[in-house]
Amino acid sequence: MCLVSASVGWTQKPAKNVLLICVDDLRPELGCYGADYVSSPNIDSLASHGMQFNRHFVQAPTCGASRFALLTGCYGPSGNHALFQRAKRMEKDPSSITPSMPRWFRDHGYTSVSVGKVSHHPGGRGGADWNKEDEIEMPGAWDRHLMPTGSWQHPRGAMHGLADGEIRKDASQMDVFQSAGGEAKYPDDLILKTSLDELATLAEDAAEKPFFLAVGFIRPHLPFGAPAEHMEPYENTVLPGIPHPAKPSGQTTWHGSGEFMRYNRWGKNPNQDDAFADAVRRHYAACVSYADANVGKVIQRLNELKLRESTIIVVWGDHGWHLGEHAIWGKHALFEESLHSPLILCDSSTIANLQTDAIVETVDLFPTLCELADIPQPSDIDGESLLPVLQSPETSDGEAVSYAKGTTIRTDRHRLIVHPKGHRELYDHVSDPDETTNIAETNPELVQRLEQRLQKRLADRQQF
Repeated sequence: MCLVSASVGWTQKPAKNVLLICVDDLRPELGCYGADYVSSPNIDSLASHGMQFNRHFVQAPTCGASRFALLTGCYGPSGNHALFQRAKRMEKDPSSITPSMPRWFRDHGYTSVSVGKVSHHPGGRGGADWNKEDEIEMPGAWDRHLMPTGSWQHPRGAMHGLADGEIRKDASQMDVFQSAGGEAKYPDDLILKTSLDELATLAEDAAEKPFFLAVGFIRPHLPFGAPAEHMEPYENTVLPGIPHPAKPSGQTTWHGSGEFMRYNRWGKNPNQDDAFADAVRRHYAACVSYADANVGKVIQRLNELKLRESTIIVVWGDHGWHLGEHAIWGKHALFEESLHSPLILCDSSTIANLQTDAIVETVDLFPTLCELADIPQPSDIDGESLLPVLQSPETSDGEAVSYAKGTTIRTDRHRLIVHPKGHRELYDHVSDPDETTNIAETNPELVQRLEQRLQKRLADRQQF
């Protein structure tokens, strides 16, 4: 975030629980973010009772590296195995690793539990099927790290599973979208049930021992499969047109949407077939509504257990997702659509019905939750507490850095992207919010200033 911190005096308060809800591949295309064609009443309700961050940016447009930043409060490697790399370094030299967020809360008296996809692998294990008990993604972080699999057999099967146990073996033989009717079940149904059970268990001891519960829902990650009840409302919904759908000219981080294109698309390409593009977007929206319904059921259980007032709630999208902007169907680019995701924070004692345009980063959540929970903040992390923003939401200051095929910095007005071999992209979000016109060549001094700030921010980035 990089904002000036303000000192806050706190009196001793009863320990706060933390409920962190992670939603995979979630764009800020929700009712509360202005998308009135999307049904997301439960997340919208949370936003109305908390702080909605309108300009939250992730550290990487890919699951593993983004979740590394969330769970460590540090900039790190750009690949999906970032946390496994950290685990190997931790095994060789534990002192070289800063504590993870769940371990930090655990060390300060919390019971830490994860359910579903919180780290990159649902359940937090490695191996061919992501269930090898001696390959732990985050050693020592969780009292329990759970991933129910049911008919999907193992976490790898559930990660890309469609209805009633269908597992991705050959992506070209798995439909890119689906809406199954009747009593069909999806992996997130199991994650929801286990989360509700865990909440009930944690509630039994919450008065004496607070909890840090992280719940990770898989949808709307590919393939876009959701129960038919969530697709039905979108059958006749009028969707807005895709903004800036043309492939960008010049050197950018554009890619051919390989993750999306390898699924069965019935021979269709959404960049060439408007009707198919429309169908993809409707199925993505159905997955968002499915995720929203699951979020609502978790909050309902929290309310039933009378834990709402004593629990800090966070809803976080691990990165954005292009739905045809720049002719991309996926993430993995350094455009705004890949890096901008929802962030909503609810704390009944301090926040209610607020929004902010401050630029904040995923790494900022770790110290923020420490401050809200009234526990010490670790000293050697990159994130900064968002308490100044919570106290002064009218600010639009801040900056965010991200990395993938290059590095980028986002300020209130500009985005600079630096490629490994020195090419630069500069976009002015006042005159060009769609990031379609590269003005780097005509603004060399601004490029130099922003690049210096970017290099300074990433100087101590952990590369394993």
